[in-house]
Amino acid sequence: MTEPTPTAQRLLAADGPLSATFPGYESRPGQLTMAAAVEETLRNDGILLCEAGTGTGKTLAYLVPAILSGRKVVVSTATRALQEQIATRDLPMIGELLGLSIHARVVKGLSNYLCLRRFEAARITANVGEKRSLNVIGEIEHWRRTTLQGDISELHALSENDSIWREVTSSSDTRVGSRCAHHADCFVTKMKREAEQARLLIVNHHLFFADLALRGAHPGRVLPNYDCVIFDEAHQLESIATDFFGRSVSSGRIEAMLREGARALELARALGVRVDAESPVRVLRVRSEDFWQAMTRATEASPDTRVVVERDLWSGAVADAWHALDTALEQWSETCARAASGMEQTGTTASGALEALEQLSARATESRNALSEIAEGANGYVSFLERSARTLTLSSRPVDLSHTLRDRIFETVPAAVLTSATLATDSAEKDGAFRYVRRRLGLSPELAVTELVVPTPFDLENQALLYTPKDLPSPRDPVFTQRAAERISELVRLTDGGAFVLTTSLRAMRQLSALLRRALPDRDVLLQGDAPKNALLQAFRGSGRAVLVATLSFWEGVDVPGRALRLVILEKVPFSVPTDPVLGARSRALEEEGGNPFMDLVVPQAAITLKQGFGRLIRTKDDRGIVALLDERVHRRGYGTRLLRSLPPAKRTHLFEDVRQFCTKHALGAAP
Repeated sequence: MTEPTPTAQRLLAADGPLSATFPGYESRPGQLTMAAAVEETLRNDGILLCEAGTGTGKTLAYLVPAILSGRKVVVSTATRALQEQIATRDLPMIGELLGLSIHARVVKGLSNYLCLRRFEAARITANVGEKRSLNVIGEIEHWRRTTLQGDISELHALSENDSIWREVTSSSDTRVGSRCAHHADCFVTKMKREAEQARLLIVNHHLFFADLALRGAHPGRVLPNYDCVIFDEAHQLESIATDFFGRSVSSGRIEAMLREGARALELARALGVRVDAESPVRVLRVRSEDFWQAMTRATEASPDTRVVVERDLWSGAVADAWHALDTALEQWSETCARAASGMEQTGTTASGALEALEQLSARATESRNALSEIAEGANGYVSFLERSARTLTLSSRPVDLSHTLRDRIFETVPAAVLTSATLATDSAEKDGAFRYVRRRLGLSPELAVTELVVPTPFDLENQALLYTPKDLPSPRDPVFTQRAAERISELVRLTDGGAFVLTTSLRAMRQLSALLRRALPDRDVLLQGDAPKNALLQAFRGSGRAVLVATLSFWEGVDVPGRALRLVILEKVPFSVPTDPVLGARSRALEEEGGNPFMDLVVPQAAITLKQGFGRLIRTKDDRGIVALLDERVHRRGYGTRLLRSLPPAKRTHLFEDVRQFCTKHALGAAP
């Protein structure tokens, strides 16, 4: 008699095979509830919105149903680190302990893979006068002979941030498809073949939306067709997707095109093609520099790093510089196309320069089109100039993504699961706790959406204390930072360290860290940016008494279970930067519809980020600790009630004496 197909609930249950083979395994009712809901969604199609509190075990709750479904499932995570965790820890454990056959493939963005065509061009044209350049090329050459995947993270001798990778890795800009002389041996081609065969694809949100924006015959497309998608950390979807459904042109991107083009044109000339390999590069570089300088001068009155570019800015000196750049890009495109044609006529195609030149011609045309679209200012888009230390980027971004996401995902993919520890914003909302995320992601009422909130299994009322003092000045007060540092120092002395201090800006981070280093000379005050993130976390865990001061990148996705982290201090409510061009455009759109931008957009975003910050504290049933929010506005502003209501059900106080008693009760101070 044929054995019945096991269900996810059966495999994860207290008397199931996982419990029998995994020492210390605890069956979690919330995990079983979520697993059943995911299984139902994947079996019968539909959309599931599931907030799964910390400690639910949501990764297993969606992975096991995905494996059992037998369908082609994409699991999209927020970070590459979570991709690696699923691939190297979770899936092998599931396969071994549950006896399941898993055909999975981790798929990374194209820039993670060595491009043989680009590497060959870089190797041929390597500057013999630069010893480091030759040494780096040699390192890569040695590695590429043995690597099976071509994933640059395998080559530990070089940092993943090394500048050489920009010259020799793949990208949607540089893919030429089956015309490439290296197509048969291409690492991206191999990855795509393996992805076609796999039943479970592990990707990240950036790759998912980059692929979604290229759906069709574009050679830069990565993912095969799929039946279902599971989004983990789904609260990040709108923010990440926004970057992939607009247009961008940057000074760095044009410079990269020039560097690669200079090599390709020089190689074409060396192979006998009659081509000017110098003046096209020189002209385009000058015209590009002129354009970016004109944009800088036109926006220099604004102190913001992101400056809205209105339609009337495209006049005068900016218009002249733009038209000159457009002409130079057109000439560059024609030069590369003629050189490619010359190579084809001579029959010298083995070097890969022919494909590179054809692709460079197309990239120049793409840059022209992007600049034109940004200058024309399409309805429903906001344009802005972003300034950083290395590059200037001109972008156009959609104001409302809801229709795009609904049309291209939720009405196209048969089954979709969206999960996170922070999706619901306010249980008292008349349209439900998921009102905000449903509106932002296009999950309109006519779509059949199942909503599920799985509470944390932890006893937060006894394990955690939320401290929201009333006696500190407003964050707008000039003395706030000094007073906040004094209160943080008092809290750190109570707990003997083990503290995250999470700020909402780099400026506040630097000011607080300087003040804390003076006030707490007897302990390590670690600062984001002083070392890589993993190194900082390792030092923090190892110390047991350290204080780590960091900005928003540490508000989520950081896991420090146990006594090492027993105090999380949130400097103030993490409201979005009001001058951000995309936020401003979305606020205006909401206002035109009769909504309240602050309450309908800014406050829900802040609530989700606050929940993420709170979630750093209690990671296991044995953890104990304090979350302190130093922003007194939550007590006297109308939005404060909504924000506090969105936070987990920890015991709450505004009195410092209650904090002292909680520390004593749970022995959070110096270890005995």
